[in-house]
Formats: sequence, structure tokens, C-alpha cells
Amino acid sequence: MRTNDELQGVTLLGNQHVQYSDNYNPDVLETFPNKHPENEYLVTFNCPEFTTLCPKTGQPDFGHIYISYIPRERMVESKSLKLYLFSFRNHGDFHEDCVNIIMKDLVRLMDPRYLEVTGWFMPRGGISIYPFANYADHEHESLKQQRLLDQMTKCQNKS
Repeated sequence: MRTNDELQGVTLLGNQHVQYSDNYNPDVLETFPNKHPENEYLVTFNCPEFTTLCPKTGQPDFGHIYISYIPRERMVESKSLKLYLFSFRNHGDFHEDCVNIIMKDLVRLMDPRYLEVTGWFMPRGGISIYPFANYADHEHESLKQQRLLDQMTKCQNKS
């Protein structure tokens, strides 16, 4: 069981008065200690209802965001991640930018061993966009390169 000290920075979980910001807000992200930093294991989040705005037209874009990471000392708290992803609702940026912003914010927040963010966006004008961004510490550089190649192959096989 988690101690109160371990949960000290977790303020959103269980809070019934949370405000949902619909403007980009990385400050809402919270972490908690990884109880198993000696283990390498994968944590994956699936956000099937990601929404953002086209920076030129202001029209809504809908996508599926997948986040996977190998934690080090800190882990992202899932409710804060949900609120963070929701904060892109009125954010005007290209799909590629959103995926890279999410990756960089989470790397800055947690300092993971490895992290990847994949976006599967709904077609607009007959074109789907599938951006992928990943980060690795020195020990996981080969994983980073392999996952990038895997994503390239996966997308090419979809066509």
C-alpha cells in the first residue's frame, strides 16, 4: 500500500472539484514514486478521444494517442495525464507538433528510461497522419532506433 508521503504530490486523484482546462496546460501533470525502479517494465496509456485544433482553420482534429514508457524513479499519475491531454482541446497545432510536445513534456516530468508517443489521427481531406516520437536514455538508444524502424514499417504496411 502507498504511504501518504508517496502520495503527497498526487492532488487530482479523488478530487471532486477538479477544473478541466481546455487550453494547453502541462502544469496539471503530477507524478508519484515508482516502487519498482530496479525493474524494467512498460507502462502504456491509450487515449482514444484526443482532440486538438488545426492551427490554420481552427477546425477540430480527432485522434488516438498512445503513450508507452519505461519508468525510472517517477511515474505519471493517470488522472493528471487525462486532464493534460484534455487541455489540448483548444490548442491549435499540427498533429506532429502535438505528439512531440506530449513526448517532451512527459520526458521533462518523469525522466524515464524510454518513452514513446504515437498519434493515429482521423483523416482530414482524405489523408490520415500517424506521427511517432520517442526518447531514450543512453542505455536504451538501440530500443529507440528499433521502435522508430518498427513504426516506419507498420505505417508503410497500412497503405
